[in-house]
Amino acid sequence: MNRFAHFVAIDWSGAAGERHKGIALAQCARGPEAPVLVRPGHRWSRGEVLEWLLHHLPPDSLVGMDLGQSLPFADCGAFFPGWPESPPDARALWSMVDRLCADEPHLGVNAFVDATEPSRHFRRHGGRCGDLFRAGRGRLRVTEHAQEAMGCKPTSNFNLVGAAQVGKSSLSGMRLLHRLEGNLAVWPIDPLPERGSVVCEIYTTIAAMAAGRLASRSKIRDGAALDLALEALRSTPARQAGPIDDHQSDALITAAWLRQVAHDPALWHPAGLTPEIARTEGWTFGAT
Repeated sequence: MNRFAHFVAIDWSGAAGERHKGIALAQCARGPEAPVLVRPGHRWSRGEVLEWLLHHLPPDSLVGMDLGQSLPFADCGAFFPGWPESPPDARALWSMVDRLCADEPHLGVNAFVDATEPSRHFRRHGGRCGDLFRAGRGRLRVTEHAQEAMGCKPTSNFNLVGAAQVGKSSLSGMRLLHRLEGNLAVWPIDPLPERGSVVCEIYTTIAAMAAGRLASRSKIRDGAALDLALEALRSTPARQAGPIDDHQSDALITAAWLRQVAHDPALWHPAGLTPEIARTEGWTFGAT
């Protein structure tokens, strides 16, 4: 039996400013009832998401956050190879990002990507590309190679440019994950506990593919298509007529998908997830 009682999906954003259309939270409980948005109509800040996780999260929740838990490590044996101060693992990386950005509001991360040594590894706006940014798409984590094998098109967390960039959302998410320490387990950086709530990384395209969508057409922007996807995940339809924001639909579909697959032992023990990868790079739940 699934040990989780509630399932939460968070579509995250690393955009500048305080409140973001790109943040959406959806939740559901065991059973077939359709997921619902948390605070529908509200424009969330990243700080509010942190506060909700710490103080309002339903008990025994599996929380999926659409962000990268860490940066590539396995390919070079370090996040920032050749730098003596390169953090040894994901938690140390989170701490460094939060410390260097301590004076930046809204969990912003400009101070980190502009720091002298880390900046050499990032592709940034304004044509600024660090001399250590790998040509092409940039460095990928082991879990992102697993995503590729599933038909997804992941982007390097070192890339901060373009519509598909995930770098700033991942880095701002690392500040949030650092501040959860001692309150919520973050799998697989933390072992899966026998009870209590757990935060994991998600890639909403994986959930959409499980709901019958193509990776190249994973975004849903109307209620009828949303209901078809939910029904494919054995959920009752949401019955929301007309257009829907794709950040909201991503969260709703992924919450339903988490509920359907969280009991599957194979997803908690993917072949590529070694103890060293768990400690340094983390993993995307559902990447096999």
